Amino acid sequence: MKLLMLGGTEFVGRAITEDALARGWEVTVFHRGHHAPPPGTSALHGDRTAPGGLDALATGEWDLVVDTWSGAPTAVRDSARLLRGRVGGYAYISSRSVYAYPAPAGLAEDGPIVEGSPDAGSVAYAEDKRGGELAALDAFGDRALLVRAGLIIGPYENVGRLPWWLNRLARGGPFLAPGRPGLPLQYVDVRDLARWTLDAAAAGRGGAYNLVSPPGHATMGSFLDACAAATGAVAEARWTDASVIEAAGIEPWTELPVWLPEGELHDYMFGADVTKALEAGLVCRPVEETVADTWAWLRSLGGVAPHRPDRPQKGISAEREAELLGL
Repeated sequence: MKLLMLGGTEFVGRAITEDALARGWEVTVFHRGHHAPPPGTSALHGDRTAPGGLDALATGEWDLVVDTWSGAPTAVRDSARLLRGRVGGYAYISSRSVYAYPAPAGLAEDGPIVEGSPDAGSVAYAEDKRGGELAALDAFGDRALLVRAGLIIGPYENVGRLPWWLNRLARGGPFLAPGRPGLPLQYVDVRDLARWTLDAAAAGRGGAYNLVSPPGHATMGSFLDACAAATGAVAEARWTDASVIEAAGIEPWTELPVWLPEGELHDYMFGADVTKALEAGLVCRPVEETVADTWAWLRSLGGVAPHRPDRPQKGISAEREAELLGL
């Protein structure tokens, strides 16, 4: 297979690129040149937001394109239109954020979605992703694979969720454990996402798929236990009710990454029906493996993960945590 990876140097794109290389595929990475792509790839440079930014893609043929773009849908539109006569299929890494909020737990791919346009500039994350989906569909029709990922964690993470928890538990001592241990989580290891996407695309699949683990694949308790085990730290979980956290003005998801209190937002984020993806071969590795491998990667970087400049920093300060715990 000949793969054209739009991006391919960080997190999701890097995991997909490395999976393709491991299969023996021929991989071309199109990127801006800010980060080095994995060894073994061919590189083309361009900025999709600039005039003439796609000139490097004016020639060439590939079996598959994978696109992780999350900005203005026009970038997906222009890429897809340029490539549609020279590429077999187009896999777009979208998001479950395209579903209209609120949405009940158990929502499948036919649930209501936000409005979007392939001709729009950047609006907001959900609308941008939906516009990207429509752009891929407009150019490739049933050859467009829409991978609606939920929470993505694992090695190469540049958003700061799992790396923050690992570094926090590595410090040891009492720590703020939000909610209750049995609270179910739903996420996907970036490498499982990569493997499934390339398998599905190679099999000629098209259309939308929710791509996260089955609900309850892990819980908040098993997630934090895995972090403690991976780091080898002596850390004491102080499970704290969501109402106490809310009263203290501490923000779920950002100050306490990964965690959302039970209720409407939790159902929306962690309640996807993934029957379709499971039937199409999705296999999710244990949370312990995801966490341990991410810790090994993080240690190889000296404990400091890369961070996307367009995403806010994650994690509660040591002072706020200590104040809430009465330390």
